Amino acid sequence: MKSEQFAINSVSTSGTLEEKLAAYRAAGFFNVEFALGQVHEWMKQGHTVSDLKTLLHAHGLQCIGGFETGLQAFGDEESRRCNHAHLLQNARLLSELGGTILVIGTDGPGDGSTLEPMEALAQALAQVAAPVEPLGVTLCIEFNWSPFVKSLRMAAEIARLSGAANVGVLFDPAHYHCTPTKFEELNAHNVPWIKHVHVDDMHDKPGELSNCNSDRALPGAGCLNLPELFAAIERHGYTGYFSIEMFSDELWQLPPHEAAARMYQSLLPLCS
Repeated sequence: MKSEQFAINSVSTSGTLEEKLAAYRAAGFFNVEFALGQVHEWMKQGHTVSDLKTLLHAHGLQCIGGFETGLQAFGDEESRRCNHAHLLQNARLLSELGGTILVIGTDGPGDGSTLEPMEALAQALAQVAAPVEPLGVTLCIEFNWSPFVKSLRMAAEIARLSGAANVGVLFDPAHYHCTPTKFEELNAHNVPWIKHVHVDDMHDKPGELSNCNSDRALPGAGCLNLPELFAAIERHGYTGYFSIEMFSDELWQLPPHEAAARMYQSLLPLCS
């Protein structure tokens, strides 16, 4: 990992969008991943995509991607149609901002679909991925943000089954810790499907008793061997961003400049 690959997810700090971006650049970050719900709320206040691009440029930052909601592959047709349209809208927004990664969760079976769950999810991904591909955006499945997709292997299999060139997987150490995913799965079969990586550590608790969000710790302050995890991913060809994503009451209570600085400093020991 190199410092040029560092990014920060905007969910990680408190503050207005203006305060967040100023804090990220002051801390040393050049890349930001947006919690798109925050962007939508900011735009409801009268701002535009052009305003956000200007703000990013003013702080020397680039948008690399974002997240907001999951993919619906099951349920009634109208609900799925609206969901797929919203994902396309988010992909367009990211494309305008220069981002290339849209992280998504998935739903799970429950409506008596005649398709096998993996097939249904892969088919829905392919349907959304087709109009998204010309935008230069890749859909990344976040395993464990789903009642069905609970491991890296499962997410990689569904991405493969979709047949879409712009479908991949997000790897997050918190979800690695809390799911059946094993270190051995970070291999030449699965890693090529990893198109984005989140960074976080976990408090020293069994995965079954851990909350994948609230039990996160800053890198180096938890129980995970992050250098080993990330080295395995890089060994099998990953060259993308490493975006720190924290859900921490302690960090949210700090001024965004201080929180962002702490996160940036926690990433430095991971650099090769």
